[in-house]
Amino acid sequence: MNRFQERPLTRSGLHSTVLGFGAMELRGGSHRLPRMLDEGVAQVLLNTVLDEGIEFIDTSIDYGESEGLIGRFIGHRRSEYLLASKVGCPLDHQPDGPSNGPLVHDYSPSNIRAGIEQSLQRLRTDYLDLAQVHIGPSLAVLQRDDVLGTLERARDEGKVRAIGISSTLPELLDHIDLGVFETFQVPYSALDRSLEGCLPLINATGAGVIVRGGTARGAWSKRTLGSRADLNFDDLFDGDNLQGFLLRFVMTRKEVSTVIVGTASPAHVRENAKAAARGPLAEDIYAEAQRRLDIAGFRASEPRGETI
Repeated sequence: MNRFQERPLTRSGLHSTVLGFGAMELRGGSHRLPRMLDEGVAQVLLNTVLDEGIEFIDTSIDYGESEGLIGRFIGHRRSEYLLASKVGCPLDHQPDGPSNGPLVHDYSPSNIRAGIEQSLQRLRTDYLDLAQVHIGPSLAVLQRDDVLGTLERARDEGKVRAIGISSTLPELLDHIDLGVFETFQVPYSALDRSLEGCLPLINATGAGVIVRGGTARGAWSKRTLGSRADLNFDDLFDGDNLQGFLLRFVMTRKEVSTVIVGTASPAHVRENAKAAARGPLAEDIYAEAQRRLDIAGFRASEPRGETI
Protein backbone atom coordinates (compact mmCIF):
# COMPACT_ATOMS: atom_id res chain seq x y z
CA MET A 1 0.00 0.00 0.00
CA ASN A 2 1.21 3.49 -0.82
CA ARG A 3 1.38 6.14 1.87
CA PHE A 4 0.03 9.52 0.90
CA GLN A 5 0.09 12.82 2.66
CA GLU A 6 -3.19 13.53 4.44
CA ARG A 7 -4.50 17.08 4.36
CA PRO A 8 -7.36 18.92 6.08
CA LEU A 9 -10.57 18.66 4.08
CA THR A 10 -13.18 20.43 6.22
CA ARG A 11 -13.19 22.86 9.11
CA SER A 12 -15.16 20.26 11.07
CA GLY A 13 -12.14 17.98 11.17
CA LEU A 14 -12.30 15.64 8.18
CA HIS A 15 -8.95 14.83 6.54
CA SER A 16 -8.33 13.28 3.13
CA THR A 17 -5.52 11.60 1.29
CA VAL A 18 -4.10 14.04 -1.24
CA LEU A 19 -5.01 11.56 -4.00
CA GLY A 20 -8.69 10.78 -4.45
CA PHE A 21 -10.67 8.70 -6.93
CA GLY A 22 -13.31 10.12 -9.25
CA ALA A 23 -15.92 7.47 -10.03
CA MET A 24 -17.50 8.88 -13.20
CA GLU A 25 -15.77 6.18 -15.25
CA LEU A 26 -18.09 3.68 -13.56
CA ARG A 27 -21.16 5.24 -15.21
CA GLY A 28 -21.92 2.22 -17.41
CA GLY A 29 -23.39 1.57 -20.83
CA SER A 30 -26.85 2.99 -20.08
CA HIS A 31 -25.47 6.46 -19.36
CA ARG A 32 -26.04 9.28 -21.87
CA LEU A 33 -22.25 9.20 -22.36
CA PRO A 34 -21.81 5.41 -22.34
CA ARG A 35 -18.75 3.90 -20.69
CA MET A 36 -18.79 0.14 -20.97
CA LEU A 37 -17.09 -1.59 -18.05
CA ASP A 38 -17.32 -5.23 -17.09
CA GLU A 39 -18.51 -5.66 -13.52
CA GLY A 40 -15.52 -7.85 -12.76
CA VAL A 41 -13.21 -5.01 -13.78
CA ALA A 42 -15.23 -2.56 -11.71
CA GLN A 43 -14.86 -4.78 -8.66
CA VAL A 44 -11.10 -5.06 -9.11
CA LEU A 45 -10.82 -1.33 -9.84
CA LEU A 46 -12.62 -0.21 -6.68
CA ASN A 47 -10.75 -2.61 -4.44
CA THR A 48 -7.47 -1.51 -6.03
CA VAL A 49 -8.33 2.08 -5.12
CA LEU A 50 -8.57 1.13 -1.45
CA ASP A 51 -5.69 -1.33 -1.52
CA GLU A 52 -3.44 1.45 -2.87
CA GLY A 53 -4.29 3.65 0.10
CA ILE A 54 -6.67 6.10 -1.61
CA GLU A 55 -9.22 7.19 1.01
CA PHE A 56 -11.44 9.66 -0.84
CA ILE A 57 -14.06 8.60 -3.42
CA ASP A 58 -16.18 11.10 -5.34
CA THR A 59 -19.35 10.03 -7.13
CA SER A 60 -22.78 11.34 -8.13
CA ILE A 61 -26.31 10.30 -9.03
CA ASP A 62 -25.45 11.77 -12.44
CA TYR A 63 -22.77 9.10 -12.89
CA GLY A 64 -25.20 6.36 -13.83
CA GLU A 65 -24.23 3.01 -12.34
CA SER A 66 -21.37 4.44 -10.27
CA GLU A 67 -23.07 4.64 -6.87
CA GLY A 68 -24.52 1.15 -7.16
CA LEU A 69 -21.18 -0.40 -8.06
CA ILE A 70 -19.43 1.34 -5.17
CA GLY A 71 -22.03 0.04 -2.74
CA ARG A 72 -21.94 -3.47 -4.14
CA PHE A 73 -18.19 -3.93 -4.35
CA ILE A 74 -16.71 -1.90 -1.48
CA GLY A 75 -19.68 -1.11 0.74
CA HIS A 76 -18.32 -3.71 3.17
CA ARG A 77 -15.10 -1.65 3.40
CA ARG A 78 -16.95 1.58 4.22
CA SER A 79 -14.71 2.46 7.17
CA GLU A 80 -11.70 2.71 4.85
CA TYR A 81 -12.73 5.75 2.82
CA LEU A 82 -14.48 9.11 2.80
CA LEU A 83 -17.49 9.06 0.51
CA ALA A 84 -18.62 12.16 -1.37
CA SER A 85 -21.65 12.42 -3.64
CA LYS A 86 -23.73 15.22 -5.16
CA VAL A 87 -27.17 16.70 -4.57
CA GLY A 88 -29.60 18.50 -6.85
CA CYS A 89 -29.26 15.85 -9.56
CA PRO A 90 -32.20 14.30 -11.39
CA LEU A 91 -33.04 11.07 -9.56
CA ASP A 92 -32.90 9.25 -12.88
CA HIS A 93 -29.54 9.89 -14.58
CA GLN A 94 -31.49 10.38 -17.82
CA PRO A 95 -29.68 8.25 -20.41
CA ASP A 96 -31.51 10.18 -23.13
CA GLY A 97 -30.34 13.55 -21.81
CA PRO A 98 -28.12 15.96 -23.75
CA SER A 99 -24.62 14.71 -24.50
CA ASN A 100 -23.00 18.13 -24.74
CA GLY A 101 -23.78 19.76 -21.40
CA PRO A 102 -25.09 19.26 -17.87
CA LEU A 103 -28.50 17.85 -17.11
CA VAL A 104 -31.17 20.16 -15.76
CA HIS A 105 -30.85 20.02 -11.98
CA ASP A 106 -33.53 20.46 -9.33
CA TYR A 107 -32.43 22.01 -6.03
CA SER A 108 -35.81 21.85 -4.32
CA PRO A 109 -35.83 20.43 -0.77
CA SER A 110 -37.87 17.42 -1.88
CA ASN A 111 -35.46 16.48 -4.67
CA ILE A 112 -32.37 16.98 -2.51
CA ARG A 113 -33.82 14.84 0.27
CA ALA A 114 -34.92 12.13 -2.15
CA GLY A 115 -31.50 12.18 -3.79
CA ILE A 116 -29.69 11.73 -0.50
CA GLU A 117 -31.92 8.78 0.43
CA GLN A 118 -31.39 7.20 -2.98
CA SER A 119 -27.62 7.66 -2.78
CA LEU A 120 -27.46 6.13 0.71
CA GLN A 121 -29.39 3.11 -0.50
CA ARG A 122 -27.26 2.62 -3.61
CA LEU A 123 -24.01 3.19 -1.77
CA ARG A 124 -25.07 0.84 1.05
CA THR A 125 -24.20 3.31 3.77
CA ASP A 126 -25.95 5.25 6.52
CA TYR A 127 -24.25 8.56 5.78
CA LEU A 128 -22.33 10.61 3.25
CA ASP A 129 -19.10 12.12 4.50
CA LEU A 130 -19.67 14.95 2.05
CA ALA A 131 -22.77 16.11 0.19
CA GLN A 132 -21.82 18.50 -2.61
CA VAL A 133 -24.24 20.83 -4.37
CA HIS A 134 -23.77 19.90 -8.03
CA ILE A 135 -23.28 22.25 -11.01
CA GLY A 136 -22.80 25.32 -8.77
CA PRO A 137 -26.21 27.06 -8.91
CA SER A 138 -26.43 30.82 -8.48
CA LEU A 139 -26.78 32.47 -5.11
CA ALA A 140 -30.37 33.34 -6.02
CA VAL A 141 -31.22 29.66 -6.61
CA LEU A 142 -29.48 28.59 -3.40
CA GLN A 143 -31.58 31.07 -1.44
CA ARG A 144 -34.85 30.49 -3.31
CA ASP A 145 -34.76 26.73 -2.78
CA ASP A 146 -33.36 26.80 0.79
CA VAL A 147 -30.55 24.51 -0.33
CA LEU A 148 -28.34 25.16 2.67
CA GLY A 149 -31.19 24.77 5.12
CA THR A 150 -32.11 21.43 3.57
CA LEU A 151 -28.54 20.16 3.77
CA GLU A 152 -28.08 21.44 7.31
CA ARG A 153 -31.15 19.48 8.38
CA ALA A 154 -29.72 16.36 6.72
CA ARG A 155 -26.48 16.98 8.60
CA ASP A 156 -28.33 17.36 11.90
CA GLU A 157 -29.98 13.99 11.22
CA GLY A 158 -26.58 12.34 10.69
CA LYS A 159 -27.13 11.54 7.03
CA VAL A 160 -24.45 14.02 5.95
CA ARG A 161 -21.25 14.90 7.79
CA ALA A 162 -20.19 17.96 5.76
CA ILE A 163 -21.60 20.24 3.07
CA GLY A 164 -19.69 21.31 -0.03
CA ILE A 165 -20.26 22.60 -3.53
CA SER A 166 -18.99 21.85 -7.03
CA SER A 167 -18.39 25.28 -8.49
CA THR A 168 -16.63 27.45 -11.03
CA LEU A 169 -16.77 31.01 -12.30
CA PRO A 170 -18.81 33.17 -12.51
CA GLU A 171 -20.69 31.84 -9.44
CA LEU A 172 -17.63 30.70 -7.48
CA LEU A 173 -16.88 34.05 -5.85
CA ASP A 174 -20.43 34.33 -4.53
CA HIS A 175 -20.17 30.80 -3.17
CA ILE A 176 -16.92 31.65 -1.40
CA ASP A 177 -18.36 34.84 0.05
CA LEU A 178 -21.17 32.88 1.71
CA GLY A 179 -18.58 31.35 4.04
CA VAL A 180 -20.72 28.28 4.71
CA PHE A 181 -19.41 25.54 2.42
CA GLU A 182 -16.80 23.23 3.90
CA THR A 183 -15.39 22.12 0.56
CA PHE A 184 -15.20 23.46 -2.98
CA GLN A 185 -14.73 21.12 -5.92
CA VAL A 186 -13.16 23.11 -8.76
CA PRO A 187 -11.43 22.46 -12.09
CA TYR A 188 -7.71 23.16 -11.93
CA SER A 189 -4.58 21.89 -13.67
CA ALA A 190 -1.25 23.04 -15.02
CA LEU A 191 -3.01 23.64 -18.35
CA ASP A 192 -6.03 25.39 -16.81
CA ARG A 193 -4.88 27.81 -14.11
CA SER A 194 -7.85 30.15 -14.42
CA LEU A 195 -8.95 29.50 -10.82
CA GLU A 196 -5.49 29.50 -9.26
CA GLY A 197 -6.07 32.89 -7.64
CA CYS A 198 -9.27 31.60 -6.03
CA LEU A 199 -7.60 28.77 -4.13
CA PRO A 200 -6.30 30.96 -1.28
CA LEU A 201 -9.72 32.63 -1.02
CA ILE A 202 -11.34 29.24 -0.52
CA ASN A 203 -8.85 28.26 2.19
CA ALA A 204 -9.37 31.60 3.93
CA THR A 205 -12.95 30.54 4.74
CA GLY A 206 -11.65 27.34 6.36
CA ALA A 207 -12.85 25.22 3.44
CA GLY A 208 -10.93 22.52 1.62
CA VAL A 209 -10.23 22.38 -2.12
CA ILE A 210 -11.13 19.27 -4.12
CA VAL A 211 -9.56 19.44 -7.57
CA ARG A 212 -11.15 17.79 -10.58
CA GLY A 213 -9.41 17.61 -13.95
CA GLY A 214 -6.03 17.83 -12.26
CA THR A 215 -4.32 15.68 -14.85
CA ALA A 216 -6.23 17.49 -17.59
CA ARG A 217 -7.34 14.23 -19.21
CA GLY A 218 -4.01 12.74 -20.22
CA ALA A 219 -4.77 12.33 -23.94
CA TRP A 220 -5.91 15.95 -24.23
CA SER A 221 -2.80 17.07 -22.35
CA LYS A 222 -0.52 15.20 -24.74
CA ARG A 223 -2.22 16.76 -27.75
CA THR A 224 -2.01 20.21 -26.20
CA LEU A 225 1.64 19.88 -25.28
CA GLY A 226 2.47 18.27 -28.60
CA SER A 227 1.04 21.25 -30.44
CA ARG A 228 3.10 23.74 -28.44
CA ALA A 229 6.75 23.84 -29.43
CA ASP A 230 7.36 26.38 -26.63
CA LEU A 231 6.12 24.10 -23.84
CA ASN A 232 8.03 20.99 -22.86
CA PHE A 233 8.25 19.40 -19.42
CA ASP A 234 10.20 16.27 -20.30
CA ASP A 235 13.39 17.27 -18.48
CA LEU A 236 11.36 18.02 -15.33
CA PHE A 237 9.63 14.65 -15.07
CA ASP A 238 12.29 13.00 -12.87
CA GLY A 239 10.90 9.52 -13.43
CA ASP A 240 7.23 10.51 -13.75
CA ASN A 241 5.15 10.16 -16.88
CA LEU A 242 3.10 13.16 -18.04
CA GLN A 243 0.05 12.27 -15.95
CA GLY A 244 2.17 11.76 -12.85
CA PHE A 245 3.90 15.09 -13.36
CA LEU A 246 0.61 16.95 -13.83
CA LEU A 247 -0.80 15.26 -10.73
CA ARG A 248 2.19 16.28 -8.63
CA PHE A 249 2.03 19.83 -10.02
CA VAL A 250 -1.48 20.23 -8.58
CA MET A 251 -0.50 18.50 -5.33
CA THR A 252 2.22 21.11 -4.87
CA ARG A 253 -0.44 23.75 -4.22
CA LYS A 254 -0.76 23.79 -0.43
CA GLU A 255 -4.38 24.94 -0.72
CA VAL A 256 -5.42 21.64 -2.33
CA SER A 257 -6.93 19.01 -0.03
CA THR A 258 -7.27 16.23 -2.58
CA VAL A 259 -7.01 15.66 -6.33
CA ILE A 260 -9.66 13.31 -7.69
CA VAL A 261 -8.46 11.33 -10.70
CA GLY A 262 -10.85 9.12 -12.63
CA THR A 263 -9.95 5.99 -14.55
CA ALA A 264 -11.42 2.61 -15.47
CA SER A 265 -8.03 0.90 -15.31
CA PRO A 266 -6.65 -0.70 -12.14
CA ALA A 267 -3.16 -0.29 -13.65
CA HIS A 268 -3.71 3.45 -13.98
CA VAL A 269 -4.85 3.61 -10.36
CA ARG A 270 -1.57 2.03 -9.33
CA GLU A 271 0.42 4.43 -11.55
CA ASN A 272 -1.36 7.43 -10.07
CA ALA A 273 -0.80 6.13 -6.56
CA LYS A 274 2.91 5.65 -7.23
CA ALA A 275 3.24 9.22 -8.51
CA ALA A 276 1.21 10.73 -5.65
CA ALA A 277 3.27 8.84 -3.07
CA ARG A 278 6.32 10.81 -4.30
CA GLY A 279 4.71 13.93 -2.92
CA PRO A 280 4.70 17.51 -4.23
CA LEU A 281 7.27 18.71 -6.75
CA ALA A 282 10.50 20.20 -5.47
CA GLU A 283 10.34 23.99 -5.16
CA ASP A 284 12.78 24.61 -8.00
CA ILE A 285 11.00 22.18 -10.34
CA TYR A 286 7.62 23.73 -9.57
CA ALA A 287 8.94 27.24 -10.12
CA GLU A 288 10.45 26.27 -13.46
CA ALA A 289 7.20 24.59 -14.54
CA GLN A 290 5.30 27.76 -13.68
CA ARG A 291 7.79 29.87 -15.64
CA ARG A 292 7.38 27.72 -18.76
CA LEU A 293 3.59 27.69 -18.43
CA ASP A 294 3.54 31.49 -18.14
CA ILE A 295 5.67 31.87 -21.28
CA ALA A 296 3.38 29.50 -23.19
CA GLY A 297 0.28 31.44 -22.15
CA PHE A 298 -1.02 29.06 -19.46
CA ARG A 299 -1.07 31.78 -16.83
CA ALA A 300 -2.81 32.07 -13.50
CA SER A 301 -5.61 34.60 -13.20
CA GLU A 302 -6.67 36.90 -10.44
CA PRO A 303 -10.07 36.03 -8.92
CA ARG A 304 -11.74 38.80 -10.90
CA GLY A 305 -10.39 37.48 -14.18
CA GLU A 306 -7.20 39.45 -14.81
CA THR A 307 -4.23 37.42 -16.07
CA ILE A 308 -1.13 37.67 -13.92
